[in-house]
Amino acid sequence: MIVRGIFLLWGLCLFGLGIVLTIKSNLGTGPWDAFHLGLINYIPVTLGQVSQLTGVVVIAIGAMLGINPGWGTIANMYFIGVFIDLFMASQWVPVPGHWLTQLVMLLGGVLVIGWGSFFYLSAAFGAGPRDSFMVGAILKTGWPAWKVRTILETSVAAAGYLLGGPVGIGTVIVAFTLGPSIQLAFTIMGKRVQDIHHDALIGKRKESAQQKAPG
Repeated sequence: MIVRGIFLLWGLCLFGLGIVLTIKSNLGTGPWDAFHLGLINYIPVTLGQVSQLTGVVVIAIGAMLGINPGWGTIANMYFIGVFIDLFMASQWVPVPGHWLTQLVMLLGGVLVIGWGSFFYLSAAFGAGPRDSFMVGAILKTGWPAWKVRTILETSVAAAGYLLGGPVGIGTVIVAFTLGPSIQLAFTIMGKRVQDIHHDALIGKRKESAQQKAPG
């Protein structure tokens, strides 16, 4: 249990760092981060806090869709916001001045998020709020994962753009490289994400993603 807890917190720390790296690359962020950055133009909270508030809303929607959150879901919602604010406030994450270093920072952020995802998912305390919401939408609609993910991510990116969030070429790069980055980490470690059985917040251990997927 202690090792799993360490995996969870280390993964969430890496996830927060990866998000900050993509933001400070100034090439455009992932859809959810563009949405969060757009929101802070209108409400007096930090980036980490708006991430937490969005997480609460998404967890509630996921619960209405029949997806019970795990301890990792709650930790994901809270600690990633904390780590985002810590890394945003730190001076050792620089703002690059050349497009090449911007691209390196963006891709480095995507790789860090991939490894963060590996560690926190391997802890098996539950997927993050947004992934849980996606699973709930898949189960309710019967649509394939790629379709639900595409609709969700494009809708969030559009909302972020309308709110003034940094949607750019980096947003497209993140969209196409984040999945492979997560897969790379799992492949290197010889594991499969669909084989992980997550602990539910209340009740019995959750089924793996593979077992839950509709026919």
